[in-house]
Amino acid sequence: MDQELHDLADKSINYAIKSGAKYCDVRAEQQERKSVLLENNETEYVNTNEDKGIGIRILKDNIWSFCSVTNPKSYDEIKDALDNSFKINNENSKNKIKLYPNISKKTKIDFPVKIKPELDEMIKIGLECNKIILDHPKINKSIVHPWYTINTKYFANSEGSGILQNFTDVVIDMIATAHESGITQSVNITEGGRGGMEQITNKNKIQQSAKEIATKASQLTLAKPAKEEKTTVIMNPDFVSLLTHEILGHPSEADRVLGKEMAWAGGAWWKDKIGEKIGSENLNVFDDPTIKESLGWYFFDDEGVETKKTTLVEDGILKNHMQNRETSQVFNSEPTGNMRATNYRFMPLIRMACTCIDKGDWNVDEMIKDVKEGYLISNMKIPSIDMKRYNWSISCQYAQKIENGEIKDLLRDVIVMGTAPDFFKSIDACGNDFTVRPITNCGKGDPMQSMIMGNGGPSIRGTATVKSVN
Repeated sequence: MDQELHDLADKSINYAIKSGAKYCDVRAEQQERKSVLLENNETEYVNTNEDKGIGIRILKDNIWSFCSVTNPKSYDEIKDALDNSFKINNENSKNKIKLYPNISKKTKIDFPVKIKPELDEMIKIGLECNKIILDHPKINKSIVHPWYTINTKYFANSEGSGILQNFTDVVIDMIATAHESGITQSVNITEGGRGGMEQITNKNKIQQSAKEIATKASQLTLAKPAKEEKTTVIMNPDFVSLLTHEILGHPSEADRVLGKEMAWAGGAWWKDKIGEKIGSENLNVFDDPTIKESLGWYFFDDEGVETKKTTLVEDGILKNHMQNRETSQVFNSEPTGNMRATNYRFMPLIRMACTCIDKGDWNVDEMIKDVKEGYLISNMKIPSIDMKRYNWSISCQYAQKIENGEIKDLLRDVIVMGTAPDFFKSIDACGNDFTVRPITNCGKGDPMQSMIMGNGGPSIRGTATVKSVN
């Protein structure tokens, strides 16, 4: 990290405390991002962006305030930003803000990068995937978007912490679109994780993914719509990752449970239900920032809390929420290491790291053979969830009919719907095929913050309503 940026971060804490703040923390961050967009074997753009700055959070007179400075040139810029924050923060709140005690840490962490990312190599891989997609019949558009970021984040606070984390993310997004006889179908996939080029080059995984989405998009032009019915569904891990994200992860964020986000993002239907049974005994859910190479892997959050695996649901019983140092005092719990911001420009919020449904012991083929009538639901598409994450509707990229334990017709434009408690209680099998998937566009907050993370799970079986869009 730029030493001057590091020094300005430390000085900002001293100035805030001398100016009357009870507590102060600061994040000094630098990021280099490179990306390329390829469409039908043509390079649409190559983009390089560098960003650095400081975000400062202050607790004074029981009121939080926040300011940020992009690419600060002097200590005076920092002081001016803090002085403006203090002018706004001039009333004593009646609410007593208490922070859960946290052990201060001084450490530096370099996340492993086996193969350093290079833009030329990413363009080469992107063009190869583009060609693979376009070589399939009926494909009329291929979009491939490889990108990587190299990140440095320094966290310090008035309690004595000084934590430096250096990490790299490598991701590739791909979309295959097929058209025939007036029907257009698209299938997309995102691959990658925290680390170097090995995240997309190991075992030709990306090339195989390109082939699979092109094949499926071509097949879907001949697929049938589904009839509406409430029935048995088996959801594959990619679909489960979005379902977990929307109806298990978000309502587990303690600020939503407390109703602090109701105005713009919703709450949680299971408020005040900790200790109650909210699903079948097959439902086990956790959030784990320690899962290596996922986009939600980190060692300390943006409050300096060390990360750990947190059990959210155990054998169908709601056990905990994701907590920060403030909400943990309300819930008489411990902070879970889930306080994060998109970057230094934003105040941190409680965010998922890598929220997952835990694996079971079912072989997926046996799970399918056990179904007389139902559907195999594959790959995430678009969610629609109500304010309390109670009613949910998620479209999939494709589905297949199951009859007498065998996979039959391919189906297109399928939506899966249910209510959270009914669906959770219906889960009767979880597969042994646990998978973590990358999520790159989770939005939360006002102003809106887009966050990357992991979500995952195995194939799961339950009961939901299936119908086609048309």
